[in-house]
Amino acid sequence: MNTPSFNIAAVERDTGLSKDVLRMWERRYGFPVPERDLNGERLYPADQVERLRLIKRLMDQGHRPGKLIATPAEALMALAPRRARPPESSPSTDSTDRTELLKLIKQHDIAGYQQAMQQRLARQGLQRFVQDTVAPLTRQVGEAWEDGSFEVFEEHLFTELTKRLLRQAIAALPGGPRRPRVLLTSVPDETHILGLLMAEALFALEGADCIPLGPQMPLLEIARAAEAHHADIVALSFSVAFPQRQIPGLMQQLRMVLPASTELWIGGGGILRLTATEGIQLIPTLEGAIEALAAWRNTHA
Repeated sequence: MNTPSFNIAAVERDTGLSKDVLRMWERRYGFPVPERDLNGERLYPADQVERLRLIKRLMDQGHRPGKLIATPAEALMALAPRRARPPESSPSTDSTDRTELLKLIKQHDIAGYQQAMQQRLARQGLQRFVQDTVAPLTRQVGEAWEDGSFEVFEEHLFTELTKRLLRQAIAALPGGPRRPRVLLTSVPDETHILGLLMAEALFALEGADCIPLGPQMPLLEIARAAEAHHADIVALSFSVAFPQRQIPGLMQQLRMVLPASTELWIGGGGILRLTATEGIQLIPTLEGAIEALAAWRNTHA
């Protein structure tokens, strides 16, 4: 009897794990282990999909993905609640909910969008809100703008309202001693800032001291700010709209002028096809950003 297998798009829909995360885990952890069809496309056996679904559920409860992937199946089941609560929404329902949010933007209903997003934030908590609402919603808005179903002003409205909400949520987080110190910005001509705000929210939740400089900082000013603030990490975001061929040269220049003790992390959709370079850490996903922060703490304990 043939064992059913699923392509990467189906696994993304079913588990809530993005394609980028699935590929990153495959490279970093050796799991999942997809087969390949005649065209070389990934196919995931049903048992691996079930394991991925369980890992995602445990991640939503606060467990670290790296540890979960290394945990045997029996131990994973023991971590899960004996009587699992029904999920708040299935992937298909969640996608429908996000479509309703986009409709509010299309209807230019500012108050309605803000209220709906506040409700989702209260229901999901900040981490899940960033990963499961803001991140996929941002991708959908970008796609809608590209195919012409969103006007430029509507994309800007979405961005500004969502930025406002994220800043309010970050400002409401508790204070106190925090570490590491992370300076967040973007290079000249990179105007997109939502990626930075999403990263800032997750870093702040994990106890980092975040220093937001906003977008489009000259490289020398980034270096001066890193030195002035004694930054442990400089984190930059590149959107898919930024010319990818320019990124390696810019990062090499920045690496040369940054303090030697300051790490350089870059993330966002614009870095997905870049190759690793010494002294520069590539972090293509929000989940990867959380893992990188945990790894920094382990090496600086």
